[in-house]
Amino acid sequence: MQTVIIVIHLMLVSALIGVVLLQRSEGGGLGMGSGGGSGFMTGRGTANLLTRTTAFLAIGFFITSLFLSWLAGLDRKPASILDTTPAPSSQPGTPVPPTSGGGQGGGVLDTLRQQEQKQAPGGPQVPR
Repeated sequence: MQTVIIVIHLMLVSALIGVVLLQRSEGGGLGMGSGGGSGFMTGRGTANLLTRTTAFLAIGFFITSLFLSWLAGLDRKPASILDTTPAPSSQPGTPVPPTSGGGQGGGVLDTLRQQEQKQAPGGPQVPR
């Protein structure tokens, strides 16, 4: 459905551009080679036809634009920032206080080694 409306909308846009370019402007425009008054339509009749055609194409353009925006809004779900529940925040691990032992600098590697030594061997050990 939306694809059909988009195709109609694009056809209206291209026709509207063509009709606007055909209209006679102060500088002549693309409609400047219409010849004398002996053509199929006189200058006044051509101006009235192009003006009416432009109006109908513009009305169609606005209707399809409104319809496409309405179709786009159907998929949206209303959301409120007040009704949302806060995301569960995980508690950070308790930091291990650095130990000031003899000769140890108390770095991250030393802290990890001390934690490994405190844990009881419960399964196969990784060789070091």
